Amino acid sequence: MLRRISLLTLVLLFLLAACGRSDRDADANTEGTNEEPFRVAIVLPSSTTDIAWSQSMFDSLKDVQASMGGEEALRIAFSEGMFRVTDASAAIRDYASEGFDLVIAHGAQYGNSVFEVASDFPETSFAWGTSSDTGAERGITNVFAYGAAANEGGYVNGVVASMLTQSEIVGVIGPVAGDAKLYIDGFIRGVTGVKPDAQVNVTYTGSFSDTSLAAEAAHVHIQAGADVLTGSAQQVVGAIGVASENGIPWLGTQSDQISLGPEVVVTNQVYDWANVIDDMIAKISADEFGGTAYTLTFENGGLRLEFNEAIDIPDDVKDAARAAIEDIKSGAVEQFSDE
Repeated sequence: MLRRISLLTLVLLFLLAACGRSDRDADANTEGTNEEPFRVAIVLPSSTTDIAWSQSMFDSLKDVQASMGGEEALRIAFSEGMFRVTDASAAIRDYASEGFDLVIAHGAQYGNSVFEVASDFPETSFAWGTSSDTGAERGITNVFAYGAAANEGGYVNGVVASMLTQSEIVGVIGPVAGDAKLYIDGFIRGVTGVKPDAQVNVTYTGSFSDTSLAAEAAHVHIQAGADVLTGSAQQVVGAIGVASENGIPWLGTQSDQISLGPEVVVTNQVYDWANVIDDMIAKISADEFGGTAYTLTFENGGLRLEFNEAIDIPDDVKDAARAAIEDIKSGAVEQFSDE
């Protein structure tokens, strides 16, 4: 009798040990696979659907999220409509306090706020654009900077405009400065490079977001004889509406703007920040919290030109645009050879 009890006891002890070991192994496996998601917060001057500057970055973030495996791998938080720098500054600090891995301030106006908060949170990464200043001269090591060689796409759109215009008058609606000015400079170079006598009229509204001012500017350009229009920043919603009403070709930049004027938007220079975001995440994961400045170009794939396939664009126009892109990549266009 005693022997049977001992054997039974041994069997029970063996089974209990095996169960305990299985539970521990399962816990160990769970711990190895359930890593915390990477967390990115972004502060935007306009909406995530502005079909311009803010949407270009937000769409790229969503693309990166999808490529990483969804929300379980990458969590995104955002604050939009941050036109007031004081509000944006508070949001940047709040996100840093909440332990986000990367805080993106998507506007050149946020630079001072980024550096101030970055100094207080040295183990949090920050990024801002458009700029090439990472704060290295200030002794800051946890800030990335980024921008777009918008003049490249501006040049290509200018070549397209020169081939579409019959009046040889082209209208441009810009906000104030930054990459918008860069785009306009490239655009003018593209137009006049093909048609030296063409007239490019530029209007600066003084606002990134005032769609009414942009619409008024578009009307003025058309009244002055412009038969092709372009412009930048989220204000262009108003201008594209006027172009659509008057059947005037529009050349877009920053995001895909075809939905605003399916019958008039001919091309779009699209900003794709996905590779920049991927590289930031990789660096941060390797404990490199900042110090790199990025620039989108045709060469690195950050810029791409998209044609509106729903409208009839002459083949010679497409060929000229593609040739211009190749010239930029090769350095044949002097303006871009050192960029």
